[in-house]
Amino acid sequence: MKASGVKYLIGQGVENIWKNRMMAFASFCVLLVSLLLVGMSVLFYMNITSIIGGVEDKNEVIVYMNEGTTDQELAEFQTELEQIDNISSISFYSKEEAFQDLKKSMSDYEVLFDSLGDDNPLLDGFRLQISDISKISTTIDEIDQLNHIYSIRAPMDFVNILTELRKIVTVVFSVIIAALIVISLVIVSNATKASVFARREEIQIMKYVGATNSFIRIPFFIEGMITGLLAGCIALAVTWFGYDSMVNLLTGQVDILSVIGMGNIIPFRDLAWEVAAAYLGAGMLFGAFGSMISMRKHLNV
Repeated sequence: MKASGVKYLIGQGVENIWKNRMMAFASFCVLLVSLLLVGMSVLFYMNITSIIGGVEDKNEVIVYMNEGTTDQELAEFQTELEQIDNISSISFYSKEEAFQDLKKSMSDYEVLFDSLGDDNPLLDGFRLQISDISKISTTIDEIDQLNHIYSIRAPMDFVNILTELRKIVTVVFSVIIAALIVISLVIVSNATKASVFARREEIQIMKYVGATNSFIRIPFFIEGMITGLLAGCIALAVTWFGYDSMVNLLTGQVDILSVIGMGNIIPFRDLAWEVAAAYLGAGMLFGAFGSMISMRKHLNV
């Protein structure tokens, strides 16, 4: 096809949007709502998993050493800990530091601590951060094989709850997002069918005068793609504004932030390019191919 022919077909696609502006607007609204439903659900899921991951990062295992363990043995023990893959960080927790923390947490019992004098009944230990809490049991078993250990304190109940919560959230949101995608495809398909049906006579006349299927399809393809592109742009703007507004609202709620951890909410600027590509790509794809598939039966005359 010559360049002039391509230019003509593109021009026809753009012109058809204005000629059939009511149906084009209806398709635009359907695409916009569908993109927002799926996009917002995906962003919500990403933040929920990020928040859970942030809570997981706060997990801590404390290994208490036997009384009388020498500095050399402590250094060797730390070296052995560093060989265990699932440990992300290790910090020595001296009994003096532990004693000071205990006194701060039990300030009402100052008389009791004063009666101890210089005696410190606590033990030296190590604070460990676990990389993957789903493997914490295996990691603790590895640590337990080392020498000079008095006891290991690990938040196993907390870990089990978080692990199950992550599984439940993943399954639930996977089902919700999949259902929304299917519903959106059905709604978009029906909207484009209605738009094409309203212009069936135009398609049939073009067929009767000898126009090829490709010649008829391309303007509809262009029309659907432009409509989808516009819907993607508006969906991006609405999502950006709504997302940032919600984050700003949460920023003023100190009690809520202390529970969910504001630092674990993903800033929109970190996702802007991915969200823009997803909205614009999905909008153009749904709009263009929705129009082409819907007009298939009207080409058989």
